[in-house]
Amino acid sequence: MALVYRPTMQLSGLLFSLLGWVLSCLTTYLPQWKNLNLELNELEIWTMGLWQACVVQEEGGMQCKDFDSFLALPPELRISRILMVFSNGSGLLGLLLSGFGLDCSKIGERQQEQKKRLLLFGGMLFWISGITAIAPVSWVAHSTVQEFWDENIPDIVPRWDFGEALFVGWFAGFCLILGGSLLNCTICSTEVHPSVGHYAVAEQQDRCQHLETETRP
Repeated sequence: MALVYRPTMQLSGLLFSLLGWVLSCLTTYLPQWKNLNLELNELEIWTMGLWQACVVQEEGGMQCKDFDSFLALPPELRISRILMVFSNGSGLLGLLLSGFGLDCSKIGERQQEQKKRLLLFGGMLFWISGITAIAPVSWVAHSTVQEFWDENIPDIVPRWDFGEALFVGWFAGFCLILGGSLLNCTICSTEVHPSVGHYAVAEQQDRCQHLETETRP
């Protein structure tokens, strides 16, 4: 597969991956993984994240408290914290490797095979980062749905709902996977400059005209 604008595709993949990594880091530290709106007091909204729980009051703003113990957290929050930190780390490493492997990078211009390997490893790290960002967000969303529709919990007990951080995390994972896919697609392509393409077409036309001249009686 020949692509004329391979550097543009590489930069697009890197920008998508950068956006996904920034949103993944933002998702990790946002306290809005779960929201709880009390019907008895509609002026307060409780939120829960991976690191702290907060209460939003209409008059007093937001007050947050960090979790005292990691082991006291629910299983989905403990595993999600580990996976999100791993996602941020692998995304950062992917940005570094793929940045050195870009065609527009002046570093290692004579070592094209090494640049392709760096680009490949960077794209694979973006895939891993995207998957490890989507997995914990989806797990927390699944457990929230199960608790919301649990018939064993009395109806008077407030139920947790989806927080904004879950949607940010899903979008971050999608951007990381898309960016890694764009980078890996460019590895199998050969860059064709427009000037080279025009030269090849002109040369082919000259050959055809020469053959027609020879075959005329």
